[in-house]
Amino acid sequence: MKKKISILLTIIMMFVIISGCGSKSSSSSNKNVKILFSVSDNSDNFRRILTDNAKSYAESQNADITIMDAEKSIEKQVAHMKEAVSGGYDVIICALVNSDTALQLKKAAQGIPIVFINSAPNEALLEQNKYIYVASDEMVAGKYQAEYIADYLKNKNDIKVVLFKGEKGHSATSGRTKAVKQTFKEKGINADYVFEDNANWSRQGAKEMFNVFLSTDRKFDCVICNNDEMALGVIDSLKENKIDPSSIPVVGIDATGDGCNAIVDGSMKLTVYQNAKGQSKSAVEAAIKLASGGTLSGIENITDDGKYIWVPFEKVDKSNVNKYMN
Repeated sequence: MKKKISILLTIIMMFVIISGCGSKSSSSSNKNVKILFSVSDNSDNFRRILTDNAKSYAESQNADITIMDAEKSIEKQVAHMKEAVSGGYDVIICALVNSDTALQLKKAAQGIPIVFINSAPNEALLEQNKYIYVASDEMVAGKYQAEYIADYLKNKNDIKVVLFKGEKGHSATSGRTKAVKQTFKEKGINADYVFEDNANWSRQGAKEMFNVFLSTDRKFDCVICNNDEMALGVIDSLKENKIDPSSIPVVGIDATGDGCNAIVDGSMKLTVYQNAKGQSKSAVEAAIKLASGGTLSGIENITDDGKYIWVPFEKVDKSNVNKYMN
């Protein structure tokens, strides 16, 4: 009898040991995953947040990640794809320098899965469990901005708009701008764009352009910017020209630290939180799965066709800004 009990205990112990081995964190299986993250321009504040958080999260999952800055050069980004091939990388995360180059980059990567982020390639180039796009739906951000302005200027059906856009060819620029204009039309508002130009996400660029605009003495009712940096440049210009920024509805996107501070002091009326940390985490999660040949079913916020992971935008104004402060 004692012998039978001893055998039974041995079997139970072996089962526990085997089960314990199987229950180890899945991150231990990621040690051999090599990720190359090619970013279009890491001097940009938002994209720097993306890469910093991607690196931090990948390391927490024991995946090996290398950040490469293309410095706005298409040629450098193509070279990154070739380096991924020669360096034995399993998967690529790519913030496109130019969305029109996605096919060229796919060919240079020679079949390595790519998680596009921040700037969208043409949908026809995306493929379930192979080439996907992680971001937030840019149309939603622009819609939020136009809705806010429409409500703020609710007694006006004819409004004069200053519109600062991001980089030409960037999907965020086109999506946000299109949504602003479309939303005004849907609301029956006649928007006269008294000034509209690309300040390329730059605070200094927007400031200089707005200084020139102010010198023309043209009237305007609001300033809509594709990101917070440009909105802050407009605010800098208003202050320099002795105009109280709180008297003009200036709106941005990203809810950066400086952007949130501007909401607090009233110089910016609205920003839209783009969850850089959430985007980078989703991109790395997807990359790790793709690196092992797995599917993306079950990943949070993935679309039914498996081509997109949409991380939601969130409206930020004085009523809830404290939630987004660092």
